[in-house]
Order: sequence, then structure tokens, then C-alpha cells
Amino acid sequence: MRPSIGIRRETKSPWERRSPVTPSLARHLIQDADMTVFVQPSARRIFPDADYTRAGATLTTSLDDANIILGVKEVPPEMLNLNSTYLFFSHVIKGQPYNMPMLRRIMELGCTLIDYEKIADDQGRRLVFFGRFAGLAGMIDSLWTLGQRLQEEGIRTPLRELSPSHQYEDLEAAKAAVRAAGERIAVDGLPEGLPPLVIGIAGYGNVANGAREILAELPTREVTPAELLELNAPSAHCLYQVTFKEADVVRPAEAGHAFELQDYYDHPQRYQSDFARFLPHLSVLMNCNYWDERYPRLVTTDEIRSLYSSAETPRLKVIGDLGCDVDGSIQCTRTCTEPGDPVYVYDVETGDIARGFSGRGPTILAVDILPTELPLEASEEFAKALASILPSLANADFGAPLAELDVPPEIARAVIVHRGELTPDFRYLEEHLETGE
Repeated sequence: MRPSIGIRRETKSPWERRSPVTPSLARHLIQDADMTVFVQPSARRIFPDADYTRAGATLTTSLDDANIILGVKEVPPEMLNLNSTYLFFSHVIKGQPYNMPMLRRIMELGCTLIDYEKIADDQGRRLVFFGRFAGLAGMIDSLWTLGQRLQEEGIRTPLRELSPSHQYEDLEAAKAAVRAAGERIAVDGLPEGLPPLVIGIAGYGNVANGAREILAELPTREVTPAELLELNAPSAHCLYQVTFKEADVVRPAEAGHAFELQDYYDHPQRYQSDFARFLPHLSVLMNCNYWDERYPRLVTTDEIRSLYSSAETPRLKVIGDLGCDVDGSIQCTRTCTEPGDPVYVYDVETGDIARGFSGRGPTILAVDILPTELPLEASEEFAKALASILPSLANADFGAPLAELDVPPEIARAVIVHRGELTPDFRYLEEHLETGE
């Protein structure tokens, strides 16, 4: 029997248009790797069904014959198949309560679950990811949000002409629009009282790099965190950009101790947030960091409330929370949003949120499927990263015991559940299964 993979239609969100396997990759797998590719029909996938058919794939609603079933987002519990092997972003490794029912069902059905997020090399560097596109779309959307928020406050800037990234034909069209806004800022300047317009980026990984790629289309000046605190005579003909690393955002909780990066990773409880000092100087904060509950929050609700307690309107207008951890690193992120309704204002007085741009508090962008706003380029880049991995997955015997599973080590480390049992590295999830929804 030929090795095979199945591509499921995405069902979590009507906005999801990505595919882990492009028609071009499907053709390569069929012709050069002698594989069978099954594809569930989808009316909203960025690639039409006919493109897969022309590539030689088999369109079918049932993926029962596939050796492994690939998707992008989580599979609803009721759509899981008995004894099947799945590869998708499961969003369970932090013990996320909302996905514990899915994880329980995977185990009950004797399935195997592999998570893209855990496919990494020997140094722990992820090999398959959409992070750059989260940064690209998130920065475009945050600039649009800033333009709309300023417009709401009666301040007209070229940024108000931008649109959310999903409304552009492709990434190049979105970049061209940002570039046009930047040219107007360079020539005409920003309104009096607005400079310095500062974009702060917390993080320096793939997501942050995507955000910086968009800012490169604007007239920007990069400053260090220390320089930000002493910024004098700012120009109205550019934006200021600052990157915050770990040493900028936390400090040792115990006086007299110096910051050490590895110690922070190993013992985050020894550190506390030191980021509030920068908040009054930022116009936009882009949160591009990974976070879990072991680490200090980047921004607390108390800090935001304090910032907005002054009679003067604070500089901070927008928080692009690309981490999208509800009540997490950005504590005032109260819910995740979708591209069609992407922002809300956190009310510092009541703690409530209101959709739109108006209110006493920052506008929060918290779209948790940002890469799907650039579905074509995101899918193509993801498929390139996945191409070398798929033949070994399609040929693997997932019915074999875990110790005998014949897959590369980077895949073996990403197996969360094997034949209905949590693998050793993920047994910590048992306690979350007991307490989750």
C-alpha cells in the first residue's frame, strides 16, 4: 500500500484559509515520493479544490485511509476518528483548559497526536512555524488600529488609510499600503503633539522579526530602551522603534542580584516585571513573546489603570498582543478575537471591554489566527518547511510501540499522545486533564 497523507478542511473558524500542504507540494509528494494525497474539499481554503485535483490529489470527504491526517488548527472532539494519527497545532502543551476535552477524546479513541509546535532540532529551535506571518499581519493590523484610534480622538494621520491585512490581495499589496503611509509621514510629518510616535516590540524571535519587517516600510529610527527614556526633540517625520529583551523587562526580585538570562529561564520565580517604566513612553506595544504562568506578566491591569489615572491622555493607544494569552502576559487581554472583529478597548475603570476604538483604556488587538490573514504566503512558507518531514510521516507505522516508532528524533519529540497514551515528556498534562473543562 502506498504511503499516504490526508489534508483536512479547517473547521475551527470561518476565517481560517490556510493549508499545511499546497497543491505544489502535493504534486511533488505524489510524483517524486510516490505518495497518495487525500484532500477534503473546502470552499474557503486559499487554494481551490481544482488545484489539488490537477496536482494529482484525491478529493474525498473521508480521510480514513490516510496514514496521517494534517490540519492547521485543532480538530473538534466530535470530528476525531478512531485510532487515527493527527498532526496539527493542538494548543494543549500549556494545559489550556478549552482544549482538554479534545485531548481527552484523542486519548479515548486511541489516537496519536503530533504537534507542529514541538517539532524542533536538537537545540530546541522550532522547524515548522507560522510565527513570521503572525508578526507581519499583527503589525499591519496594529498600525491600522492606531490610525483608527487616533482618528477616534480627532487626530488625523496617514495610518488611518490602512486596512487590516486580510483585506489586501496579498502581502506585497499590504506592504505597498504601509509604504505609501510612510512616505506621507516622511514628507508631511505627524500632527503637532503626537511625536514621538513610538512602537515598542517585546521580543526578538520569528514573530518580532515579522513585525519589524513591516516597520521597515515606514520611516523609522531605532532607539534602545535606555535612549527611549531620554528621548528629546523627537522628529515628526518618522516613527521610533524600540526592541525589548528579557533584561529590559524583568529584574531580580532580590536586591543585589544581577540579571542572568539562563537563570531567568530556569528560575523565573526569582524575577519580577520591570516594564512599567517604559509604558508612558510608548504609543504602541507589540507583545511578541512566548509566555506561560511561570513568568512575570509584561503588563498588569494595575499598571494600565495607573497609566490612565492621569488627567492627561496617555501616549499608549494600542497593544498588539500577538501572544494572545487571555489574562496572561498582557493581563488586560480579556478574550481573543477574529479578523472580522479584531479589537476592543479595555476600560480601566470597570475592567470591562467594549468592541471598537473608543474608551478610557488601550485598544487591544488579540487575533489568535493572525497568519490566516495572509493565507497564500503563510501556507507556501509553511509547506516548504514541512516538505522534508512528510515522507517519513507517511511511511511510519504508528501502530508500533513508541520506542520502536521509526521517525526522525525531531518528530518523535513532538508526539504528545501515542495510541491513546500521553508520552513521557507530556505526562504533566494529566493534572490539566483532571481539572480542565
